[in-house]
Amino acid sequence: MSMLSEFREFALKGNVVDLAVGVIIGAAFGTIVSSLVDDLIMPLVGAVTGGLDFSNYFLPLSDTVTATTLDAAREQGAVWAYGKFITAVIKFAIVAWVLFLIIRLMNKMKRKEEAAPAAAEPEVPADVKLLTEIRDLLKK
Repeated sequence: MSMLSEFREFALKGNVVDLAVGVIIGAAFGTIVSSLVDDLIMPLVGAVTGGLDFSNYFLPLSDTVTATTLDAAREQGAVWAYGKFITAVIKFAIVAWVLFLIIRLMNKMKRKEEAAPAAAEPEVPADVKLLTEIRDLLKK
């Protein structure tokens, strides 16, 4: 078997394709969560807290940094951008919560399937049981 055909067999296996689809959907989901946090949640937090904007929270690590916005401060020197970290933690919490809810739902569905009784065989009538026992005794 040539290396190319082995690679084709590997690449087209269900698990690899499923993984690729998962990565692509995960990236798209990450974009959605980023937009949700950056464009919807953080502006609401800012409105409720009187203009709080985490994206520009930083500590200068050098005396040369005098700017008031993060981008300008980064051009002047080293900064500790803890506001971006807070935003990243919020994004992570949202993704973790959604994944928790999805896994929880899947586990509930799985438990329902396991709890569903298997189709039981119908009860054999007493006369059929008796005839079966008689037949087995006659065979002996």
